[in-house]
Amino acid sequence: MSVRDTQRGKVYAAEEFVRTLFDRAHEHGNRVVEFFGTQLTLPPEGRFASSVSVQRYVDDVLAMAAVGERWPGIRPLAVRARRGVTAAHYERDADGAGIAVPEGRTTWALRELVVLHEVAHHLCDAEPPHGREFVATFCELAGVVMGPEVEHVLRVVYAKEGVR
Repeated sequence: MSVRDTQRGKVYAAEEFVRTLFDRAHEHGNRVVEFFGTQLTLPPEGRFASSVSVQRYVDDVLAMAAVGERWPGIRPLAVRARRGVTAAHYERDADGAGIAVPEGRTTWALRELVVLHEVAHHLCDAEPPHGREFVATFCELAGVVMGPEVEHVLRVVYAKEGVR
């Protein structure tokens, strides 16, 4: 029996806010943003053309020394295209683990923050799926891969949304 994922909506709302922050910085061609009274320079966010390029990125992330030190014994993670356009998702079964990303008609999930969210599920096997351990894992992973500014932004926005 799985634990109820009570803060899933809050986690998704916080992450939508962060993605919008990145989108606006990209649209304006200025990575410096005003964030709750502080100026931060956001790193560029990776965008992907296909599930194949997402797979290369995931392999590179999991091969990073800092990731291996923090989460030892990482198993491989497969990436596949999915037909539905509603969500990217993480899946695990007896044969292994994978990320399914929508491809084709939509590319909204083919971005670094979404992919790292799914990789964090791979690194954190705690219940509920979007609980305290997952949030800490995603923040730390984003900090290792994208930089401390991203970790800071995620932590602040999660707190603002009431995510624990």
